[in-house]
This record gives sequence, C-alpha cells and structure tokens, in this order.
Amino acid sequence: MSAPTAESAKALEIDQKDMEEHMQGMPKVYASMRDRPLTVKAYAFDDPKAPVDAVVVHFVRHGQGFHNLIASLFSCQGKEWEPYSQTRDNPYIMQEILDAPLTQKGRQQACLLQPKIKELKTKPQLVVLSPLCRALQTGVIAFEELLVAADVPFLAHEMVREQSSVHCCDKRRPISRQAKEFPQVDFSRIESDEDVIFKYDKPESIAEVGERAYKFLQWLSERPEKHVGVSSHSAWLFTVFNGVLECDDSLKDWFHTGEMRSVKLEFIQKFEKP
Repeated sequence: MSAPTAESAKALEIDQKDMEEHMQGMPKVYASMRDRPLTVKAYAFDDPKAPVDAVVVHFVRHGQGFHNLIASLFSCQGKEWEPYSQTRDNPYIMQEILDAPLTQKGRQQACLLQPKIKELKTKPQLVVLSPLCRALQTGVIAFEELLVAADVPFLAHEMVREQSSVHCCDKRRPISRQAKEFPQVDFSRIESDEDVIFKYDKPESIAEVGERAYKFLQWLSERPEKHVGVSSHSAWLFTVFNGVLECDDSLKDWFHTGEMRSVKLEFIQKFEKP
C-alpha cells in the first residue's frame, strides 16, 4: 500500500474537523427524533439480531469531488477558513466548483464499489440519489450493473442531498441540465427546475438536515423495496446515523469519500397513522 500523500492526509484532517463541527448540534437532533411517530433502528449488515423483515440499505458517500480536492490543496498551503465564511481562503465559495463533479480519483473510488455490489447476494431493487452532480455520478458508476437490466429505478430525491449552505459546491444545477447528463435517472420527484433549497446567505441548520433525513426515512418505510442503494453526502449521512437512527456507535463514524456502509433498517411505527 502506498504512503498517503500530503493532500490525502489533509483530506482526513478536514473530515475530522467537519465531524467535530457537526457533532455539536447532534444531541438536539437526536432528542427531537425520539418523540416522532416513526423510530428507525439500524443494525450492522451481519448482525444476527436484525429482524428478518428489515430493509437492507447500502449508504454511499460520493467519491472525491473537485471541492474536496481544492479544500485539501488550500489546507496544504496553510490556508484556514471558518465554516460558511465568505472569505477568500474558503475554497467552498468559489463559483468554479458550483455543483462540483467528481475528480478522476473520485470516479475511481466509485468504480471500486462495483465489485462489492457485484458480490451482494441480493442486489438493490431501488437506487436513490442526491440530485447533486457528484452523488449522481457516484451512484451511476457504483451501481452500474443495475442499469444494464433496466428494471431497477434510479430515483433522484431532494431529501438525501447535502446540507445546503453558502458553499457553491452544494448548489445544484437546474434539473433540466442534470436530466440531460444523467438520462438513466428519474428526476420526476423534484418539483423545481432551479435550486430553491440553496441560499447564499443562510446555511441549512443541522436540525433542518435532520428533518429532511427523517422525511426520507418515512418515505422509504412506505416503499415496497427491501434492498436499496443510497448515494449521498458526508454531512447528511452523519446526521442520519448520529441524529435520526438508533444504532450502535460502531456505525456512527464520518463517511470517507467513496465509502459504502451497508445496514439493515427496522421501521417501528409507535403511533397509529391518522
């Protein structure tokens, strides 16, 4: 195994910093979710205690995006920035990385997931993707073999997109453009062509991300599929595992780029639906 480069070492430092920042608001999110009508428990993929009717979900963080690379390079140059700041040393506000795509390394990371998916005894019956470019690319590449049969829906869903902030990398392009680049993906669930979630002057709170994640899990609990792939982002995934789900601490780590974490979800309806 080759030694880590300075850039990859900085990427890990940035991940650690991001994790610590997002953990600050997580206890409130977790507490707010405990009184909801739907409780969702997550079990490790090989946990024998998981219910036999649990839904298998393969959560994927996108591969390295150009915003990740530029942030690492900025950090290598000694530049520092505060989250969501409008300063010249904040790489994420550069217009050049609006809806940042994957780097070559990011595409390779997505390709490395293909054999893992090929080895699954039961393949996903549905793939849900964030409508941001890097997550779309990762999902289409990683789950490529499912596209061949053409009977597995690839569905874009706003509820699984990254925390919306002042960062240009998290502003999506118009759906009309995404649909041309990703004809394999169904964008019909997204009502607005333009991005109405992103605000240049107001980052989405962790609590708001938690609400989106909870709504997604509610939606998923009503779907017929029992094996699902999800292509999403680090902050969203961290909020799911630390704020919304009930799960063991071993499942709560920050996702690295190109990581897939397979779990079994148990949906428990605590109150009867009206």
